[in-house]
Amino acid sequence: MNIVLLGAPGAGKGTQAQKLVEEYGLPHISTGDLLRAAVKAQSELGVKAKSYMDAGQLVPDALVVDLVKERLSQDDAKDGFILDGFPRNTAQAEVLDAELSKEGLKLDAALLVSVKPEVIVKRLSSRRTCKSCGYTAPAGVDTCPRCGGEMYQRDDDKPETIQRRLDTYERETAPLVGYYREHGILKEVDGDRPVDDVYADVKVLLGL
Repeated sequence: MNIVLLGAPGAGKGTQAQKLVEEYGLPHISTGDLLRAAVKAQSELGVKAKSYMDAGQLVPDALVVDLVKERLSQDDAKDGFILDGFPRNTAQAEVLDAELSKEGLKLDAALLVSVKPEVIVKRLSSRRTCKSCGYTAPAGVDTCPRCGGEMYQRDDDKPETIQRRLDTYERETAPLVGYYREHGILKEVDGDRPVDDVYADVKVLLGL
């Protein structure tokens, strides 16, 4: 099954993706992870991407598409995949559809994890992250339960930053919801519930 994950920052997309990975073995393909890995490996695409990142610019659509195509050509993605963080806009969605079509493939579902903005602000602003290993936990946890490291609040998790991220999402990414609804593959789940309840509905929506 070929799935695109949609939802605002903090909606819980990553958590649901991880549960799908664990149960069905689908590769979870995050563009953020792809970019970091390409830069670290100093691949041709990674070197190009780093030049934009170092200049504080967004990596161009064409370059991100090339990275995704390269990843989807690997053996573990042959029986399905979960795309997270891509496409980010309708232009990327159209390119993705065209590239998949060339390979005789198509998306089976665009899964939208829907959560109200005020819930996301509250959820993310109460999150703390370990400086050493990146583990996340609720506010009030001062020592990382995984490695004993110091917990802190990332700048990304401060209310004013979260609101800016949500504004960007609404402006750039939310139109994708309309795009996939028109294509008849949008599946929407209420993400403001316990993780396992959301996951149970996700499986029903995806026919798993």
